[in-house]
Amino acid sequence: TPQGQEMSRLVDLSHVIEAGMTTYRGFPGPQICDFWTREESASLYDDGSSFHIGRIDMIANTGTYLDSPFHRFADGADLAELELDQVAAVPGLVVRQPWENGLAVGLDRLEGLDVAGKAVLVHTGWDRHWRTEAYFDGHPFLTAEAAQWLAGHGARLVGIDSYNIDDTRTRGRPVHTALLGAGVPICEHMTGLGALPDEGFAFTAAAPKVAGMGTFPVRAFA
Repeated sequence: TPQGQEMSRLVDLSHVIEAGMTTYRGFPGPQICDFWTREESASLYDDGSSFHIGRIDMIANTGTYLDSPFHRFADGADLAELELDQVAAVPGLVVRQPWENGLAVGLDRLEGLDVAGKAVLVHTGWDRHWRTEAYFDGHPFLTAEAAQWLAGHGARLVGIDSYNIDDTRTRGRPVHTALLGAGVPICEHMTGLGALPDEGFAFTAAAPKVAGMGTFPVRAFA
């Protein structure tokens, strides 16, 4: 590349969805199977062609997924009503707080940042526990005050590489309430945020355009 210019690259920020995997303890894992096998389809063609059509049965909160406002609010925008500029090629920045340095990511990590119109991705390193029992308990999260600050300062999307953006040790979900109530989508169970620079990238986490659904897996990338 020309001197002083970095070649643009794509960074995958999604976990792989596999049959039977557990995203939330107590929730069923996805069942992936054949609907139409290659052997069954071969008899329909005379030129040697065969095709596979798969079938997947899963809950919406599987793998790396996007929450739209409808996930929390009955009158909020569902996946089909999200605007593309909320979830595609959004200018991004990374907020870093290793989970070893504290689980609660608070206002002190955000104040002074220009988050208006940005995808704010919280890098904690918790994704190293993915597919282990350690992933479910004592995970990093945003504080309610941090979520309110992000919503009030115009963040376009907020993501985290953790089990939940809220503290699941409590019986409230103030972060989901603040962000989704302000129309800010949330991307949870991310991975690979350590490969991103602090800023200077575009983030995409677009879900299928499904009416009447608030959450769906995404191929998140920057």
